[in-house]
Amino acid sequence: MTDSEPAAPHPHRWLGLVALTLGVSMIIIDATIVNVAIPSIIRDLGITYTEAEWTNAIYSLVFAALLISSGRLGDRVGRRRLYLIGLVVFVGASMVAGFAQSGPQLLGARFLQGIGGALILPATLSTVNATFRGRERAIAFGVWGSVIGGMAALGPLLGGWLTTNYSWRWAFYINLPVGAVAFVGAWLFVRESRDPGPSRGFDLPGTFALSGGLALLVFGLIEGQSYGWVRPKQTLTVGPLEWPFGSVSPVACALAASALLLAGFVAVEARRRRSGRPVLVDFSLFAIPSYRYGNVAVSIVSLGEFGLIFVIPLFLQSVLAYSALDTGVALLGLAGGAFLAAPFAAKLSQRYGGRAVVRAGMALEVVGTAGLGFVLAPGISWQSYEPFLFLYGFGIGLATAQLTSVILVDVPPAQSGEASGIQSTSRQIGSALGIAILGTSLAIFFSHGVRQELDALPGFPAAARDGLVAAVDESGGPVIGIVRRRPGAEAAVGALETAFASAASKVAFLASGFIMLGLVSSLLLPATPPGGRDERDEDVR
Repeated sequence: MTDSEPAAPHPHRWLGLVALTLGVSMIIIDATIVNVAIPSIIRDLGITYTEAEWTNAIYSLVFAALLISSGRLGDRVGRRRLYLIGLVVFVGASMVAGFAQSGPQLLGARFLQGIGGALILPATLSTVNATFRGRERAIAFGVWGSVIGGMAALGPLLGGWLTTNYSWRWAFYINLPVGAVAFVGAWLFVRESRDPGPSRGFDLPGTFALSGGLALLVFGLIEGQSYGWVRPKQTLTVGPLEWPFGSVSPVACALAASALLLAGFVAVEARRRRSGRPVLVDFSLFAIPSYRYGNVAVSIVSLGEFGLIFVIPLFLQSVLAYSALDTGVALLGLAGGAFLAAPFAAKLSQRYGGRAVVRAGMALEVVGTAGLGFVLAPGISWQSYEPFLFLYGFGIGLATAQLTSVILVDVPPAQSGEASGIQSTSRQIGSALGIAILGTSLAIFFSHGVRQELDALPGFPAAARDGLVAAVDESGGPVIGIVRRRPGAEAAVGALETAFASAASKVAFLASGFIMLGLVSSLLLPATPPGGRDERDEDVR
């Protein structure tokens, strides 16, 4: 069937919705579930801190790069078919991740998970839009959106419970039974649908330029500390290949190449649009003020949010010696704030308009993250940081609940699907950059702070200091747990904890600054009238 053909409602459409939301649950949980397992993964596989950053960043990066293209592929070959293929890829990659015995194996599996996730998400959104009509459609989209919010909050707790009671590997194995049920459910209860219009083709040059530019940008941001920002610190080797230039760091070349590719992407898209060929991103949409400034805001806010969520579990487990489960429980304050905000967001939007609610949410996020920056310290109690996590989560709940509708409110209905895909991509790009920027900032602050703290210890041997600094550069915060188990190392542990807490505090302030930039961007959003969204907004939510 096609979307233009009238058809009787599918008798099992609600069971089909359950199958679709199971797939969405997996890919959303896997964006957050790994955060609390990172210290255990570092210890078990012996991976470096930069590899730990890549574990999350590569998933978001691949997801973002393929999201729009895969949505169009589903319109062409069938959305249910693409969803089923995405489930197979994602579950297979999860199995590989669970069995991984080294950092490269785990990163390869996360790369494949990103591909699977990019196939799943737009297929579910388009299928819901094609399956349900009228009031049922609003309910179905409400369920779909609630699953995304709920699973993002559940991820850290589930990851902590699995890691503590079983192994971090079960954070990936859990996808096998869930994926199997989702596959059978979709096969039995989801009706196939396609775009009835003529095929628009694919923008391969644009996809290559955007994906390559983003990949090189994230590589440069994450690996700058390891390979040097301008001058090389060490030689980059990939299999039998070795970086050939001894006077210039590969990071500097990667960042320069990224700038060229991203600039080339803009030029390619403009030229293809003028000639009537299909484009990955229609930049004419950015002539709409609400869409332009809304995408800037969502990218910057996602940068601050996801980067900080990567850092906080490391602080709780490295400095406060929390278990993975304790860390998941601690993050319930953030999840509780987000859940509690959802009903308030709808009512406030009815009264004051979506833009005002978005601004209020961002302002609360700024206060929450800045508050964490002030209180993070060795030995703090949960009463010190939990109120700020709750406030931060409440702000996320307010802003996220309304930001999508504010971004899309002035987009023409014929372009709503494309516009929705672009704003989802903006979120994913922001999250990948957030992990790269804030994760790298944490490493730099921690390394510098450790040297200062150890230098201040009277009589601490220089050789031992250099060894600890090297271990910090290699493994990051989890090295504190290793030193903590050594007898007579109390002074060194105190120095490491103080340095890491100070670094985490600075990163919290940095995240607050990014979210503040997003708040400033939201000031440029046109006013949205109180009273909620119209039917078009419900269709593209």
